[in-house]
Amino acid sequence: MEALHRISVEEFKKCDKTPAVLVLDNVRSALNVGSIFRTADAFRISKILLCGITACPPNAEIRKTALGAEQSVEWEHCADSIAAVNALKSDGYTIIAIEQAKESVMIDQMDLSSYPKVALIFGNEVKGVDDRLMSLCDLCVEIPQFGTKHSLNVSVSAGIAIWEVWRQYN
Repeated sequence: MEALHRISVEEFKKCDKTPAVLVLDNVRSALNVGSIFRTADAFRISKILLCGITACPPNAEIRKTALGAEQSVEWEHCADSIAAVNALKSDGYTIIAIEQAKESVMIDQMDLSSYPKVALIFGNEVKGVDDRLMSLCDLCVEIPQFGTKHSLNVSVSAGIAIWEVWRQYN
């Protein structure tokens, strides 16, 4: 790890973070959750809110894909995702759904320059972002796709969106 110039968990917790919170709403797969933790660690995401039925640490499947990132990235379980998103709004976060919708903006057209901090919502692997949460969003962002499939795995979508958020803030 020294050769890779990686910081310790303690150093990670003290360092400046990307001003973004991830909201995982009813994500069914703990393996997806672990993968998102690992990507959140890589790009120093501030926090992950694990909402509804989304698995929480300690969990063997999360640990399998997170590789310890569940210990570095701050997280919280929220039974009610609507209450969690409303609390983020009250705290000044711009709420962004990562979803395919009529009013969506393609991710390469997203401009975060006027938003000091954002919360990205990722929905259930089958149903997507809940309509009740969509109504609370300030923006809906879509990842363009050019193949035969109409969706991406939630952890892949999170990776793409996290990269773009990190890129714009750094």
